[in-house]
Amino acid sequence: MNSLSYYRVSNNVFELEYLSKLQGQIRACQYFAVNNLNRDFIGTKGFSLVFQRSGISEVERHFPFFKPYLNVALQPTCNAFYLNPLLLQTGSRVDPHIDRSLRSYCKTIEPPVVVSVLYVQVPDLLQGGELVLHCNKRQVGCIRPQVNTLLFFQGDLTHSVKEVKSSSTRLSLVCEQYSLLEAELEEIPEFAIESRTIKARKAKAISR
Repeated sequence: MNSLSYYRVSNNVFELEYLSKLQGQIRACQYFAVNNLNRDFIGTKGFSLVFQRSGISEVERHFPFFKPYLNVALQPTCNAFYLNPLLLQTGSRVDPHIDRSLRSYCKTIEPPVVVSVLYVQVPDLLQGGELVLHCNKRQVGCIRPQVNTLLFFQGDLTHSVKEVKSSSTRLSLVCEQYSLLEAELEEIPEFAIESRTIKARKAKAISR
């Protein structure tokens, strides 16, 4: 099977002005912190949104800067989503894994149908930071990130991000997109925010 069957790439998707504003708004967001994701995400920052299709309006109300991305990236056959900005800096990497982030809500969930990645910020002299895709043990893609590129890859692929070795940051916006059965969908929040800053605030309130 040709590697293009596993992923597809679109270039120059948005106005550069939008990407510049998106970068600033993500970094300034109160939920942006050391990542709440699992141990495969080494030295990364971000936060996560969980939502159903019926919760898209709530996402856009709380995070209006995501709306243009959602309008383009979300697939009509999918009904549940896990969205996270992902920042890598010097020494950051993502170890090989298959996305199943909604399993914390519903244990029976299979991998997403598709994962979309928008490269928001990529320095010209970036060293490392490539996305590597594997089907079983065979490499089917190695994508060097480029600003304003929107990538879609098959959701059941094992994937990783090579260690960033340059002294600059790489920011992407990732969305796992699921097509769930009705019983599975009932276990998923219509809209929820996951962030270490929320946990920290809760812990501080309890200590008082």
